[in-house]
Amino acid sequence: MTEEKRYPEKPEKVYYFGTCLMDLLYPEAGLAGMQLIQREGVEVVFPQDQTCCGQPAWNSGYRVEAIRVARRQLDCFNEDYPIVVPSGSCAGMMRHQYPEMFKGNTDELRANTLAGRIFELTEFLVHVLKITLEDLGSPVKVALHTSCAARREMGVATEHEALLKQLSNVEILEQSRKEECCGFGGTFAVKHPAISAEMVSEKANAITATGADTLISGDCGCLMNIAGHLEYQEKQIDSHHIASFIWERTHATER
Repeated sequence: MTEEKRYPEKPEKVYYFGTCLMDLLYPEAGLAGMQLIQREGVEVVFPQDQTCCGQPAWNSGYRVEAIRVARRQLDCFNEDYPIVVPSGSCAGMMRHQYPEMFKGNTDELRANTLAGRIFELTEFLVHVLKITLEDLGSPVKVALHTSCAARREMGVATEHEALLKQLSNVEILEQSRKEECCGFGGTFAVKHPAISAEMVSEKANAITATGADTLISGDCGCLMNIAGHLEYQEKQIDSHHIASFIWERTHATER
């Protein structure tokens, strides 16, 4: 039997790890995640020296280079605050792979300590902040894609759904390939483009078949991959990171 994870009480401060793809391609999603946390009365600290978590190099076999990048993150997040990561993939890397990366290294203790402070965004919103949402948006039908890392490594697929189900005007449509990979996988899509293309095509077709207006995902890599293929297919389906989607529907703007 798997031991149930214990979550801390609501903190006064958190660190926020922005992720590479979010910084470069979906900055509005990064801001939305921080705004959701700040709205709950928690101060968000964003270290300006943070970079990549090191996963692309680590998964490609560049272990020395990956450790060098990861050590930079150990230096950036040295205070004892929870670290919120708006990506199951990067969160999984930092929580589960950092202890392995630094095993037997002089930074092993620091790596293990940091790993214990990592929370994927939806996990943090649901279990630590216990956030409640009021939907201010119009009715919409969405298809949710939960990344492999979020679903299997971090185990937060139900947290994604729990947040969306709080939104009264949002209908989640089940896709036939709900638990399947979209084919992105970081460098996998580059090394195996033909296989990746087939996988994302099947995923995009399954999403289209639901009749959803909008695609939602908690990982920018998956979102970029699937949304790009839907655009290639000339499908009129919007796409949003779950943080952006929730913020836009629950943030009252001046009229």
